[in-house]
Amino acid sequence: MAELRAVRQGQRALIALDGVDGAGKTMLAHELVNLAKTVANVPGHISDRRVTAISIDGFHHARAIRYARGKGPDTFYRRSYDYGAFVDSVVEPFRRGGSIVPAVWDVEADRPIAPEPLSLPNDCVLLIEGIFLHRPELVDLWDASVWVDVPFEVSVPRGNDRFAGAFDADPEATSNHRYVGGQRLYFSEADPWEKATWVLDNRDLDRPHLNR
Repeated sequence: MAELRAVRQGQRALIALDGVDGAGKTMLAHELVNLAKTVANVPGHISDRRVTAISIDGFHHARAIRYARGKGPDTFYRRSYDYGAFVDSVVEPFRRGGSIVPAVWDVEADRPIAPEPLSLPNDCVLLIEGIFLHRPELVDLWDASVWVDVPFEVSVPRGNDRFAGAFDADPEATSNHRYVGGQRLYFSEADPWEKATWVLDNRDLDRPHLNR
């Protein structure tokens, strides 16, 4: 937490929490936000720098766009997200010191949404959690980044637990081909663990290990 809060102190810092589905990114983001609140409330503590988190999942393309060219790994990697909307709604206003729009699309309902803009102080950390965040068109957006490192044999069954039997626990199963294959395309193009500021081994949720 101290290292995250030290990024661009006195200014706004944009930090990516990247990893495969099931790596534990959302839980990690929530824990970091809550920890920042707890530390800020400790009497005599010198830093009350705000830490906020949003998800890239609020910037999906519509289902018709995501699946227009099929449901294979390539379309998962290349057509899942509207990065232009993310930059326009989050990155650019954040850098200007303005309010951000934390999401524009409800992926489950497959419809646009218009949440209230989120106001942030001039000295803060904004965590963006999600997949594919070190891809070439995004990697230079971040002031720092974390690769949440979990092997597929752990991440796939962990992530699929959310969908009550809809997917096989085996990473090589047909039901996982789109998602695991898409991540492998990402690995081959981006080498995210090489780009990250920090790598967090999160295969054991109770004992994460930070590799500096």
